[in-house]
Amino acid sequence: MSSETDATVPHRPLLRSLLFVPGNRTGWLPKARAAGADAAILDLEDAVPAADKPSARGRVAEAVALAAGDPPDAMALFVRINPLDGWATAGELRAVVRPGLTGIVLPKVRCAQDVRFADRLLTWCEQEQGLPGGTVALVPLLETARGLHDAHDIATAAARVAYPGAVTASGGDVARAVGYRWSQEGTETLALRSRVLLDVRAAGAPHPVTGLWTHLDDLAGLRSFAEQNRSLGYEGMMAVHPSHVPVINEAFSPTPRELDRCARLIAAVEAAQADGAGAVSFEGEMVDEAMAATARLLRKRHAGPGPVHDPGSS
Repeated sequence: MSSETDATVPHRPLLRSLLFVPGNRTGWLPKARAAGADAAILDLEDAVPAADKPSARGRVAEAVALAAGDPPDAMALFVRINPLDGWATAGELRAVVRPGLTGIVLPKVRCAQDVRFADRLLTWCEQEQGLPGGTVALVPLLETARGLHDAHDIATAAARVAYPGAVTASGGDVARAVGYRWSQEGTETLALRSRVLLDVRAAGAPHPVTGLWTHLDDLAGLRSFAEQNRSLGYEGMMAVHPSHVPVINEAFSPTPRELDRCARLIAAVEAAQADGAGAVSFEGEMVDEAMAATARLLRKRHAGPGPVHDPGSS
């Protein structure tokens, strides 16, 4: 059982782009903000040499404390800790869980028990800091074959789990665990990303994200990969370089034209319902309440209630 209840879990905002920043380079956070990242992940794991980890912990804790004074719409701040296989990492949690922290990224998750253990430690840290239980989101990185296989159980292991998904980079932990041979087209991981997405959706975990695109200068390839992931149903991606953030944000944002079409579709369905009809022909397509509900959800997440003006539509 989780140490939280659903009632204690705060709203988790949609995040299109989550940019990794080395924990020993917190001075790079302004670059992440300038790039437009919805969130930064201060990394205490793979991006930091072993000799620098103690000092990086202090720098990250300072950065989190400073973020507590940011406005509500500021860039969210996450911390990727080291694997929870010893008390040293529990000390990392105690150092960084404080006001200003949006979430913890937990690497090398193998099973639901890993998440439950992290959940208990986070609850203890929240109590120590005077934070409501469930304040800190938990992002489990599914980087082992077992973790990928057990994605549904992992996503349901704690109410604070958010932003889960399959991160299928070239040559990374997942490639080594599964044995796939990476390609720009992503055909070798398409089924994997799709299955994990279905698992976490079935679990009810909010806002699944995926990644990574490690080819720094191939923005066209990044755009294609990001659009493929959005088409699958992911809501965002993790990123490794500020230049990738605008591409990812655009790929995971509906255009004004899309949002305006949603408004027209909703109006057409509601007008038909007022006349006693359940379905209506709309711009060459038969639509009904199911399509209207999807359109309402898209507009709720990305726009206000009224039509969106698209200069290119006139």
